[in-house]
Amino acid sequence: MNVGQVPQHDDLVEYLAASCPLSRAEAVRVVAEVLGYFSELPEEYVRRRHRELKAGGLSNDLAFRQIAAEIPQRRYVPPDLSLRQLRRIVYG
Repeated sequence: MNVGQVPQHDDLVEYLAASCPLSRAEAVRVVAEVLGYFSELPEEYVRRRHRELKAGGLSNDLAFRQIAAEIPQRRYVPPDLSLRQLRRIVYG
């Protein structure tokens, strides 16, 4: 994501700039960083986290147990849904 742009999140940028000691440019960067952090797919997270834990000296068994405990605490980008899928969510 381009750090200069945070589409559909101008309200959040303005809120951060008004409520924190951040300039608008800093607030844009913070929002872009957070969105980037939460855009990681589950598979990417598992691979990255496994590398980190292994580099920290954990065995595979402990690393996978740690990842399994962390996964429910993470937020992931929702799948793209068609209009039909959206309707099915509402109407069954």
